[in-house]
Amino acid sequence: MRQSIQKIIVSINFGDKEIKVGELVQDHKTIYFKYDLDFIALGLEISPFHLPLKDTIYTALPNPFEGLFGVFSDSLPDGWGRLLLDRALAKKGVLIQTVTPLHRLSYVGSKGMGALSYRPEIESVIQEKLQLELDAIFKEMKVVLNGDSSLILEELYEMGGSSGGARPKIIVGYNPETEHLIYGIEMLPKGYEHWLIKFPSSNDRADSAQIEYAYHTMALEAGIVMNPCRLFKSISGKLFFGTKRFDRTFNNRLHLHSAAGLLNDDFRWSTMDYGHLMEASFQLEKDIIAHEKILRLAAFNVFAHNRDDHSKNISYLMDAQGKWQLAPAYDIVFSNSSHGFHSMMISGESKNPTKSDLMALANHFKFKKANEVIEEVENAVANWMHHANNAAVTKESMLFIKKNIQSISKL
Repeated sequence: MRQSIQKIIVSINFGDKEIKVGELVQDHKTIYFKYDLDFIALGLEISPFHLPLKDTIYTALPNPFEGLFGVFSDSLPDGWGRLLLDRALAKKGVLIQTVTPLHRLSYVGSKGMGALSYRPEIESVIQEKLQLELDAIFKEMKVVLNGDSSLILEELYEMGGSSGGARPKIIVGYNPETEHLIYGIEMLPKGYEHWLIKFPSSNDRADSAQIEYAYHTMALEAGIVMNPCRLFKSISGKLFFGTKRFDRTFNNRLHLHSAAGLLNDDFRWSTMDYGHLMEASFQLEKDIIAHEKILRLAAFNVFAHNRDDHSKNISYLMDAQGKWQLAPAYDIVFSNSSHGFHSMMISGESKNPTKSDLMALANHFKFKKANEVIEEVENAVANWMHHANNAAVTKESMLFIKKNIQSISKL
């Protein structure tokens, strides 16, 4: 490691200027945080439940975020991004055991998801603007996953190292008019949009991109808000799923906070219920429509067999005025969990939740349109074959997913 980082300045930038939020300090294995007094005066609650605006020194707990606070842990790469960073550091002779959470934040710098940034930033060596070729990137990603050295390890980290999630992915600038992709530039030129492109992992089906796109169109029919998505085709004809980032509007930013970080939930061993999300959403949005959003999402995840519905896969956004809203849905696709359970409970049920569990969830919050909302979602999921066919999902995958969806409807 180039230097031992004991203190990090946390700032927030919605697009026009950088505002100091406070300071993170590490003393041995304990991390502390204190808000800047000028930031407290702004009244912007970046993490209202577990890190409210107060003139006090906060002490982070060892778990569930490896000694960090949830809101800052959300800035760190998960899965694929963490793998790339660790291998890049190991290649430079750094012992991974010596890399602290503050070191990791310094590598994220100003390139992370959301609006938070961290100084001092360890600058990337990748500064040039390049045209991407998806086949070459995918080939190198497979090399990394197989445990070998990659000739473009630094480039892969720059492209995907700050994104969350376990699957290989890259963050790019995309021009929908010219079909051109660029990377390595945070401030995009005119005509480009911030997008994220996923690559299949070794355990995914060959048509995983088409399946996720079919789920996207099916979710839209179910009334779920999602950002634009599309399939990107490489020169060889391979298809990759891409989605427009919801934490960026051209070069402006929104503050991003996962439900896991917001509610201090260990998403890998979660005890959360969708009821907790309903309550949190209502407190943040201060509108009864928040209940409907969560119920609609819960119903879709039940009927469409998305059991990887953990609290890291649900997020909230805050704008420069401090207004919160549920982020557009993401990572909703056919999936199983390690033990066959939903990652989050529906009215206390996680193994085989049914419509009655969804109704119990809605009734607890006295949501009167529950039956109507649940039926809308159920009818949309019943159109799976239509969405799958339009997305060019293979017949084998179509029928496999159809069988699983139908088994849920019979419960």
